[in-house]
Amino acid sequence: MFKKLLLIGLLALLTACGGGSDIAPVITTLQAQSLRYGQTAVIYVGGQFLRSDMQADTGSCTNPTFGSSSTPNTAVLNCKVTAVGALPITLKAANGQVLYTATLNVLPPQVTLFTSKGNVVMELNAAVVPTTVNNFLGYVSTGYYSNTLFHRVIAGFVVQGGGYTAGLVKKAGQLAPIALETNKGLLNTRSTVAMARTGVADSATSEFFINLVDNPGLDYHPLTDPTNPGYAVFGTVLSGMEVVDAIAAQSTSTFNGALNVPSADITITFALQTQ
Repeated sequence: MFKKLLLIGLLALLTACGGGSDIAPVITTLQAQSLRYGQTAVIYVGGQFLRSDMQADTGSCTNPTFGSSSTPNTAVLNCKVTAVGALPITLKAANGQVLYTATLNVLPPQVTLFTSKGNVVMELNAAVVPTTVNNFLGYVSTGYYSNTLFHRVIAGFVVQGGGYTAGLVKKAGQLAPIALETNKGLLNTRSTVAMARTGVADSATSEFFINLVDNPGLDYHPLTDPTNPGYAVFGTVLSGMEVVDAIAAQSTSTFNGALNVPSADITITFALQTQ
């Protein structure tokens, strides 16, 4: 009986300190608490004798590490999500022995615009135009779009925003312009979201527009109009298109030389990545 109690005590001690190097980790469950494109994933790994020297192959979820809050029974795996779709994960012991495999699913990112006219939910096509989507999400994550305006509204065409504040003041803090992604097959149809730019192809920064109708003249047509680079579509309005139509119905005027400015401010209170 004494030997049995001693053995139980030693096993309890090993469990408390995360096991010894001679006891392989045992993984029984893996569950994602947070798994959003462009953000740091939080994945809980359950089992016994778990240790920080375990290895994680996480593919498109880069720089995997086990957090300091990990315990011998619950390891917290963090990595940066860089792609949508299937995310295979393989967990190994320090010696390379495969302990557990699973496949998670990263959904396309969604952003909600909270505006003075109502909310607009947009789904972004990170799989096709990652440069454009990453740029937009960069502005979202820093709160750049808070208190910006839909400053250009043309009924039957587009509503445009994301670069000016009240009084049509250009908002500071824009990032470097991005490369134009118009050769990926996405079209400027009604309810799609695209980047605004100057006459220079690679000049888009923070401003974007929502198409009110099909606008084929904004697409890239390499065979029929190769000199026109078009405008890069990167998402679609999932819900709230009635809000966009309400914005388009507002009266406009010329303000300080700018055309098609809403007579009353239409404000993006803030933008938030909600998926």
